[in-house]
Amino acid sequence: MNKKLKQKTTAIIIFSLVTILAIIPFFHTEEPPAKAVEPSGKLSSEISKLLANETVLDGALAGVSIRSAKDGRLLYEHIGDTRLQPASVLKMFTAAAAFSVLGEEYRFTTEVLADGKIDGGTLAGDLYLKGMGDPTLLPADFDEMAKRLKSKGIKEVAGDLVADDSWYDDVRYSEDLTWNDEHQYYGAQVSALTASPNQDYDAGTVIVNILPGKKGKAANLLLEPETDYVKILNETVTVDSEGEHDIIIEREHGSNSISVRGTIPVSAHKAREWVAVWEPSLYAGSLFKKSLEDHGIKVVGKIIKGRATETMTRIVSHKSMPLADLMIPFMKLSNNGHAEVLVKEMGKVVQGEGSWEKGLEVMDAELSRIGIDTSQLVLRDGSGISHANLIPANEISKLLYLVQSEKWSPAFQHSLPVAGDELRMAGGTMRNRLKEEHLKDRVSAKTGTLTGVSTLAGYVKTASGDTLIFSIMLNNLLDDREGRKVEDQIVRILAR
Repeated sequence: MNKKLKQKTTAIIIFSLVTILAIIPFFHTEEPPAKAVEPSGKLSSEISKLLANETVLDGALAGVSIRSAKDGRLLYEHIGDTRLQPASVLKMFTAAAAFSVLGEEYRFTTEVLADGKIDGGTLAGDLYLKGMGDPTLLPADFDEMAKRLKSKGIKEVAGDLVADDSWYDDVRYSEDLTWNDEHQYYGAQVSALTASPNQDYDAGTVIVNILPGKKGKAANLLLEPETDYVKILNETVTVDSEGEHDIIIEREHGSNSISVRGTIPVSAHKAREWVAVWEPSLYAGSLFKKSLEDHGIKVVGKIIKGRATETMTRIVSHKSMPLADLMIPFMKLSNNGHAEVLVKEMGKVVQGEGSWEKGLEVMDAELSRIGIDTSQLVLRDGSGISHANLIPANEISKLLYLVQSEKWSPAFQHSLPVAGDELRMAGGTMRNRLKEEHLKDRVSAKTGTLTGVSTLAGYVKTASGDTLIFSIMLNNLLDDREGRKVEDQIVRILAR
């Protein structure tokens, strides 16, 4: 090849390469957005048809992500990378991070300390009740601690009973909790020292039991546990059997004055309402004082807030159930308070500060370590009660795939509600859903509900014996209850 021809050929090649490189970006920018992963087959077409035809989804957003539990392969998605409100499905991320950071055997501690000497059965000083996050303390636990103090010869506390909740910061509500939720059980204040009325472990609440009285008279109101920490204003009327059952319960902001008003038929069964108290650390202190008095220990002083020091004498301590057991009421019953306690506890253990800010930082780091793309998440709390929380459906299904390789995976999966199982601590929030016999023990999933939001994510065993992971996020609904029907229908399609 002569020199002139060679130069000409080289010029043509260079021109061609430059032209191709110039064209590639042009075609790239003109490509349509990535389509949803939709493998051929009935599964894809049925789900797509359902999403297209359900009138409840008109004007709503539906994020759906389906994966193989075996290899994590994405089998179907519909706007799976769009961030949507997760509601209580977010609790799965909190649970995973807590298992990873704290461990299955982690227990919360509550201590009783003395500031003064014990002489002749009298504590010449103050008695401190120091909470360190336990959301499962019951009146029975205070009784047990009082019994142990009695066995050590204490008959009187000359000083005050001091409630110490300094293990966490003093911020009681998560950032986006709405004002009208603060008296609801799911909006109870978060404190390092708190108490629960029963084994649902709704910390920081009392139960108001409402029974009909005589016709024309007020209803009978009973508190559980018995406590004078709250004051009840009874404005109810018992009406005849055909009358309306309409009871409204509210707690006045900044106080423990609870008003109960409305009507109850004379033939009505007992009604129960959980009400969050104001300042749960003093509530715990009042229950402990009652236990002390019931066991013959007199407290001369008042119940006040304060902080114990390292120089004080530790008299008794109480350990909570292990974290793996705590996860059952937390996840099965979707307990908001437990979620926020776990966030603060992670912050305390790892960064030395029991706050939402530090806890969410720890949670973010741990989820990233597990394999979640936390740059796609907006986390404002641990429970999902905030409408500002945002997670893509694909990251939820990814979490459910990734946790399978963690050593705590059996405890995590055991904590999920089992569809159609009527036992409260088995079926949880799924006990009245997907109750068909052929679906028995085949669906375990976490529910989520906010105004205009319904979500469901978990595992389903198919008829062929495989396990699929699903994440369904319905946002901007006019009726979130109707959204559950759509979720259940998708799960039925997957089960087939």
